Amino acid sequence: MKGLGRLRGAERELPTTRVKRGDVDVTVYTTGELRPINTAMMVAPSVGSSIRIVYLAKTGTRVKKGDLVVELDPSDQQYNLEQARYDFNQAQEAIAKAKSDAAVQSAQDQVDLLTATFDVRRAELEVSRNELVSAIDAQKNQLNLEEAKRRLDQLKQDIQSRSVSNQSSVAVAQEKLAKARLSMDQAQKNIDSMQLRSTLDGLVAVQENRGAAGQIGFMGMPLPDFHEGDEVQPGSFIAKVLDVDQMEIQGKVSETDRANLSAGTPAEVHIYALSGTEIKGKVKTVAGMAMRNMFGMGGGVSKFDVIVQLDKPAPELMPGLSAEIEMSGGLEKSVLYLPPQAVFEKDGGPVVYLRAGKRFESKKIKIARRSESRVVVEGLDEGAEVALVDPEKQNRKSATPAGPLSQGLQGGGR
Repeated sequence: MKGLGRLRGAERELPTTRVKRGDVDVTVYTTGELRPINTAMMVAPSVGSSIRIVYLAKTGTRVKKGDLVVELDPSDQQYNLEQARYDFNQAQEAIAKAKSDAAVQSAQDQVDLLTATFDVRRAELEVSRNELVSAIDAQKNQLNLEEAKRRLDQLKQDIQSRSVSNQSSVAVAQEKLAKARLSMDQAQKNIDSMQLRSTLDGLVAVQENRGAAGQIGFMGMPLPDFHEGDEVQPGSFIAKVLDVDQMEIQGKVSETDRANLSAGTPAEVHIYALSGTEIKGKVKTVAGMAMRNMFGMGGGVSKFDVIVQLDKPAPELMPGLSAEIEMSGGLEKSVLYLPPQAVFEKDGGPVVYLRAGKRFESKKIKIARRSESRVVVEGLDEGAEVALVDPEKQNRKSATPAGPLSQGLQGGGR
């Protein structure tokens, strides 16, 4: 019984620490992955049908701006170009023929119009002699004049109709010519787009052929990269060129570390694959919105994206390499601090459990800064003793009914 009492007394004796004053180096550590700032995507052009790859630079190939990265088979577009060129020539000939026919018809119409006008004039002269001829001849002359005028009026209408018709024929031929020219330009543009060239200096990274598995696929299924001879659909990402001269690292930091970082914070980067290599950089951006782990894993801990831009990337750096990032949030001089284990959450705010004689009382505090190993606090006196465990939880555990072990001890043991 005495041994059990001593055990319970030891359980109630809580570990404590004291508020200390000193300098606190607020340094944030995380890991990240190298990635290029600039990337040029090689996308299959939208030409309405699948295209075959006839040339593809291999992954890791260094290219310059303007170098050929992907070439696609232009056979279909060359056929379309020849067809459009044939239609273009046909339209040109149709326009020339329509204009020539219109010119011939116009000349003939002018001759017919002149003849019809002369006939009317001659008939008018014959009518003017009606007083000198018989009534029958006079009536005949009048009928001839009316017929000549009718033919003249009809001819004028026919000439106008034929003129409109000729203009329409030329307009239709010109429309066909414009359509053929547009088809030629589009076909030539498609042929030019079959050669995908880099818009920057960098490394080629061939993409996965997501159409290789057809309609069958599942999450996590490995897919082969594109190769020469593969069919690609319009709009497919075939490869990309990575600008390795300008690199940055993307990592994630916790909610507590987020407050210690801002754009321009100095950083040191240690590349795992390049032991001993230390690269200087600075924080480029820190996300303002937290990202939580998917599927509820990780206890729903909030994480913020942080991007560190390297000052002078080493030539041997490659995208995808992992690195450790050390970001200096500054040095807090002569401040009061505690270990993180001494700070608790209660009623939505931070508290510590301050010793008051043989008891501990909760006291609200203000957290000024926080690092992995120290918390800068306000509202406490230097040297104050605080608990490292929650005494309220400890008291609840002590009030729990004795289990089989304690029952056995109380029984004196057999």
